[in-house]
Amino acid sequence: MGSGGEEGIRNLMSARKSLKVNLEKSKALGLSIRQSGPRLEEINQRLPYLEAAVRPIRAQRDALDAVGGHINRAVVPAAAVLKVFDAIHGLEKSLSDPQSDLQGYLSVLKNLQEALRFLSENCGMAIQWLDDIVEYLEDHNVADERYTSSLKKALKHLRELQTKEEKGRLDGGLLEAALDRLETEFRRLLTENSVPLPMSSSPLKDEQPCIAPSPLPVPIIQKLQAILGTLIANNRLEKCKSIYVNVRSENVRASLQALNLDYLEISVSEFNDVQSIEGYIAKWSKHLEFAVKHLFEAEYKLCNDVFERLGLDVWRGCFANIAAQAGMLAFLQFGKTVTESKKDPIKLLKLLDIFASLNKLRLDFNRLFGGAACAEIQNLTRDLIKRVIEGASEIFWELLVQVELQRQSPPPPDGSVPRLVSFITDYCNRLIGNDYKPILNQVLAIERSWKREKFQESLLHDYLLNLIRAIEVNLESWAKAYNDTNLSYIFLMNNHYHLYKHLKGTKTGALLGDQWLREHNDYTEYYSTIFLRESWGKLPSHLSREGLILFSGGRATARDLVKKRLKAFNEAFENIYKKHSNWVVMEKDLREKTCHSIIQAIVPVYRSYMQNYGPLVEQDSSGGKYAKFTAQSLEKMVSSLFVMKPMRHGSFKVRQHSGKFNNGVEDHYSGSPTPTVASA
Repeated sequence: MGSGGEEGIRNLMSARKSLKVNLEKSKALGLSIRQSGPRLEEINQRLPYLEAAVRPIRAQRDALDAVGGHINRAVVPAAAVLKVFDAIHGLEKSLSDPQSDLQGYLSVLKNLQEALRFLSENCGMAIQWLDDIVEYLEDHNVADERYTSSLKKALKHLRELQTKEEKGRLDGGLLEAALDRLETEFRRLLTENSVPLPMSSSPLKDEQPCIAPSPLPVPIIQKLQAILGTLIANNRLEKCKSIYVNVRSENVRASLQALNLDYLEISVSEFNDVQSIEGYIAKWSKHLEFAVKHLFEAEYKLCNDVFERLGLDVWRGCFANIAAQAGMLAFLQFGKTVTESKKDPIKLLKLLDIFASLNKLRLDFNRLFGGAACAEIQNLTRDLIKRVIEGASEIFWELLVQVELQRQSPPPPDGSVPRLVSFITDYCNRLIGNDYKPILNQVLAIERSWKREKFQESLLHDYLLNLIRAIEVNLESWAKAYNDTNLSYIFLMNNHYHLYKHLKGTKTGALLGDQWLREHNDYTEYYSTIFLRESWGKLPSHLSREGLILFSGGRATARDLVKKRLKAFNEAFENIYKKHSNWVVMEKDLREKTCHSIIQAIVPVYRSYMQNYGPLVEQDSSGGKYAKFTAQSLEKMVSSLFVMKPMRHGSFKVRQHSGKFNNGVEDHYSGSPTPTVASA
């Protein structure tokens, strides 16, 4: 190869080397460019901040000079607010358990409230001053727009929180939680110190109203008042009242539940049994007095003690709610149920019992339930009293009509005292007695006053006398209804003696007079005499001695006469004994006297006859058919007569048609002085 070829190869090698070097430089430059890209981006991102940092240098000098004062005025109150806010959270650790240290707890709570009050009063001002400095920075172009925009959003959020979340949220809910714990302590103090009061520990005294002691110790009341002061200052009065009413009313209910007050829920239909009414009303009177004089009296005083600083309306309102929730309304509803039951005459006494109980507690009712807060109890009480007075008056004034209407009813078939008679005599004695007379007078006087009529005590006396006279007329009418005259004598003897015995020595008897009583006693003797004469008094005539003197006809003839006469006596005795075994003499002393009179009328005659002529018959093989009785057996049989047999008790019934009373008499066979009244 020539020299020209070698030179060409060298040139190619040189060009190759140059290209390789340039290629390596290009790769290095490309890598360097790629590595500088993020740094350029970072510089690009930092440029606005750098611009903002140097902006004050470009701002006007007077704006830069003023901005320091604006910032200081805004930062100082804001720093004070932050300092108090930090102190509030420091108080959280100081809030002890209110049960162990109530005063300490209330003291810390007071400091917390004062700090919150400072925050409430100064937060707005700090926000406003911060707002002003942001506005200044924005107006004078001293700060970057993004900074001022962020600050404006934060301040707006603070203002919204202050407006919507109220003061309590400034502490993150610490105050609300502390107040909730205080409410819990208020409930605990009430619950742990509220103990049901047993009735046995509170004897009822008639002499004077019972002022019950406060059911809570004074230190407990003082703690409750201290808690109330704090809770009320934080708008929690209604919650406190609700807690107090619930705890105390539950305590009263627990006291009443021990008395077994299920009867207060009895319906009107269940009240139609008079015996149950009597027992229930006796319980009701006793339990109502206990509830008013002890339970509600104590609650009234305690409400005053605990809430007295808040005024009359507050504590009386609490007491009214306790009384209503604890069972006072149930007592009044029971009385209303009694007034709605059927209007039997015996119910008058029960209505008077209710009136007497309410009247006895009148001063207590006026004092305890006289406020406006107890309007419901007042209205129910007035309505009950009105119903009692109207019901009692209606029954009383209609009673004479009822007695007269029963005149056409049949008399008792055993000749005993009709239930109506025993009822009216007992009724009059009780109504005019010391227990019921003043009550009845008061009820009738009130009822007449509503009608603008005057009432005098003589009206009551005259009316009761008319009832007795109406009974006398009924007796005359009933006696004539018997087909057996002797039974009518037994009936009249029974009833005249009943009037005499049960009215003698009573105020009713005093009104009727001694002469009236003597007349009925005389009537008793009169009808007893003619009864004996017209019935048992005829038996001795069968034991005639005619033809038996000296056995003038011979012993056989005498024996036949004795047999014949003993047979007639036996048949007459057995017939009258059988008939009179179904008759009744009510009073034991009158029954014994009547039996004794019968025995005296027949037994001595029979004994003498058998002593003289009995041997004639007894020696005969058939003597047992004729000598059936001994004097002793006759006396025993007669002594067993006129005793009351167990039987169904009748009723003095009242029917009501179109608002008026009508009466009927059914089965007047019982001698019970207090009748059972059944529904028509």
